[in-house]
Amino acid sequence: MKYQSQKIALAYFGVALALFAVQILGGLLAGWVYVMPNTLSELLPFNIIRMLHTNSLIVWLLLGFFGAAYFLIPEEAEREIHSTKLAYLQLIILVVGTLGVVLTYVFNLFEGNWLLGKEGREFLEQPKWVKLGIVVAALIFLYNVTMTVLQGRKTAITNILLLGLWGLALLFLFAFYNPENLALDKQYWWYVVHLWVEGVWELIMASILAYLMLKLTGVDREVVEKWLYVIVAAALFSGILGTGHHYYWIGSPGYWQWIGSIFSSLEIVPFFAMMAFAFVMVWKGRRDHPNKAALLWSLGCATLAFFGAGVWGFLHTLHGVNYYSHGTQITAAHGHLAFYGAYVCLNLAIFSYAMPILRNRDPYNQVLNMASFWLMSSGMVFMTFTLTFAGTVQTHMQRVVGEYYMDVQDSITIFYWMRFGAGVVVLLGVLLFLYALLVPRKEVISTDATVAAE
Repeated sequence: MKYQSQKIALAYFGVALALFAVQILGGLLAGWVYVMPNTLSELLPFNIIRMLHTNSLIVWLLLGFFGAAYFLIPEEAEREIHSTKLAYLQLIILVVGTLGVVLTYVFNLFEGNWLLGKEGREFLEQPKWVKLGIVVAALIFLYNVTMTVLQGRKTAITNILLLGLWGLALLFLFAFYNPENLALDKQYWWYVVHLWVEGVWELIMASILAYLMLKLTGVDREVVEKWLYVIVAAALFSGILGTGHHYYWIGSPGYWQWIGSIFSSLEIVPFFAMMAFAFVMVWKGRRDHPNKAALLWSLGCATLAFFGAGVWGFLHTLHGVNYYSHGTQITAAHGHLAFYGAYVCLNLAIFSYAMPILRNRDPYNQVLNMASFWLMSSGMVFMTFTLTFAGTVQTHMQRVVGEYYMDVQDSITIFYWMRFGAGVVVLLGVLLFLYALLVPRKEVISTDATVAAE
């Protein structure tokens, strides 16, 4: 570790990993409710479980991004973070907001209160006071990292990362705008939900992945930066107007069906470019880097993002197909693999690379770390296939044949059992990852070395 302020990242990574565990447990509980619907129905209703699952996902991914920025920016800018105190203040604000959200959701506090009560918009259910806290934390963060970069060396990686982080913060402001007209509400709601995950988050993903490739493969910076600009241009070109695939059936003008279909088809390009980039960098580098686990997570990130966000997104993004498939389990299949591939794997890659450095140790328990990758990834891929099959059957029975929703749900229960089984495998992978990353490997001293020392 070259810079003392990089230690800030360790605190962010720790909180992120705790929330990661909460998110997976929430998802497993939600999966169980699908097969045993009355579980905790009065104590903890399904809608609250789902809110905890999705909100903790978003928050821990953001904490991972913030931690990654605090780790890599000092190295890229060749100077310490502008203010470590502000960085820790930002984390405290985010933790207090997270605890406030959990208590508000679970105990249904301040129901109906415009400032303290939860809101009814999916993914943006946070009370207004928490949203204001997020904005304050984001402003502190942006000031801190921007000042660091402006006073230090500028690189393509920090430029793209800052562009993504600024975009993330500015787009979140649309979370405060909630018009009475439902069509208008949905139009602006997607400004946050879509333009985050298929816009500015892709810039953050590309810059962190580029940093990892630079460190793990030893390829020249110039080569990495050329790839980075191409990927980012493709992501912005396709992603911004690709928002149109959410405007098909919400009351927007008909031309969105063509705009959405055309540009959404192109959204697969940046993900393919990112996968090609990762593998080409490893091939060009031919470097035997000691941290094999971080390299595996990086390659897994690029590959599973291509299939989850790219291929599975394309499967139901054309308006002629989406007319039948939207809102079915096909959407859930795409959502799970896309988030896991693009952002979960990315955070776990930077954790696997940075945490041994931050804790001043060699990468430890790498075999267990890599085993956790295969457990988590195989579980998530199997879950994606089961949900895809469930969604295909659901689409035909419900949207084509016209059977009742609950009758269809009863018919596809077998897929929900399989999905729950896949969730258990993912949880085992998460526990193994946490053990591999947090528990130091016991030092093994050979007999020869002991004799020599004596």
